[in-house]
Amino acid sequence: MPRLRFLDRERTVAPEGYNRWLIPPAALAVHLCIGQVYGFSVFNEPLTRVLGIDQPIPNKDWTIPQVGWAYSIALVMLGLSAAILGRWVERAGPRKTMFAAACCFCGGLWLSALAVEWHSIGLLYLGYGVIGGLGLGLGYIAPVSTLVRWFPDRPGMATGLAIMGFGGGALIGAPLGVTLMDSFASGTSVGVKEAFLVMGTVYFAYMVFGAVTVRVPASGWLPNGYDPEIRRKSMMARSDLPVERAWRTRQFWLLWMVLCLNVTAGIGILGQASLMCQDMFAVSAAVGGGFAGLLSLANMGGRLAWSSLSDLTGRKAIYGVYFLLGAVLYTLIPLTQKSGSVALFVAVTALIISMYGGGFATIPAYLRDLFGTLHLGAIHGRLITSWSMAAVLGPQLVNYLSTYRIEQGVPRAEAYNLTMYLMAGLLLIGLVCNLLVRPVEGRSIEHTHNSPANTS
Repeated sequence: MPRLRFLDRERTVAPEGYNRWLIPPAALAVHLCIGQVYGFSVFNEPLTRVLGIDQPIPNKDWTIPQVGWAYSIALVMLGLSAAILGRWVERAGPRKTMFAAACCFCGGLWLSALAVEWHSIGLLYLGYGVIGGLGLGLGYIAPVSTLVRWFPDRPGMATGLAIMGFGGGALIGAPLGVTLMDSFASGTSVGVKEAFLVMGTVYFAYMVFGAVTVRVPASGWLPNGYDPEIRRKSMMARSDLPVERAWRTRQFWLLWMVLCLNVTAGIGILGQASLMCQDMFAVSAAVGGGFAGLLSLANMGGRLAWSSLSDLTGRKAIYGVYFLLGAVLYTLIPLTQKSGSVALFVAVTALIISMYGGGFATIPAYLRDLFGTLHLGAIHGRLITSWSMAAVLGPQLVNYLSTYRIEQGVPRAEAYNLTMYLMAGLLLIGLVCNLLVRPVEGRSIEHTHNSPANTS
């Protein structure tokens, strides 16, 4: 269709003199919207009383475990869709991909509203989980690979800008969802259906803004004063490796383990932050909720701060900090509980979560260093499957180990200690994987000097 040609990659090439700082707002417009997935938990309890309104109706209303599967399916689909469709993303370009992400993610919210209206749990899984998760994967990788091409001199900062938005999406999505539900709640509705409809419409507008305003650099474009040969570090590839060969290298699978172990350790705390704080220090639920919100800020800030620092230190060195310092901090958490210092506990865990967020933001630049920029979106997409694995491992390790220890008679305040030592061990394994990463051998590289993306 002629009207849809506006979305084609060749229509997004930036004119001469285009200001590259106009690209981060386009990326943030998408990532801040799809980051709403981190705030899905605000809908859990209301969704369990869609029929009963005031109280759940046993054997008719959904349960928390049933509702929770929508969130889990969405995160699994994020990894799978990014891995499977990564090559298409590179061919289609960021504008078409970001528009497709808007249609899928927001369409998933609209279908979720219909699922509430019909009280169909299967349609909720299809809408929010499968279709919405497809939008998550597309919307996650396209802005990141585009920003790296616009900022070859500062790839860590560039990826941090975008992925910071994803980490901060819950800071907007969670309160927005609560406000909308409160506004639409009535004697016949808990307000979830209406909240999904409104959020889908608002997010669609912002994501389309991002798609319309995004651009790719012209062939041969480089930032003023930037010489890639002068700035090249020892870990950096001299050309681009295609995804079919990149993912068969030892370096790819070492980085898969690096991201998986870093995320496994961090997401275990992030997912149980409020309850951990309450159990370990006997504080109120309000204090625990405030602690969880603080960790969200640390997660968001760490994505920009640590990834920007990696432009100075190199990606391998900054991951060494994540793993070594992180392992030390995890072993300190039981000591903060014994000392009864809530402030020290908050400081230690906030630093841990900042490095968890930093790991997400630094990995695209690490991939770019090793494999080049031409196929970055496709390679990044396949690597994100490690996130899907970690999203299952981390929370389950914390949940099952702490529950088992409590059942064995361990006081609640000490139930998490063994888990913290286990997380420290996982980070040390990640440190070994990171130390084993070496530059990709020259004979493995496919030269693509004529590719527009290679000059960016």
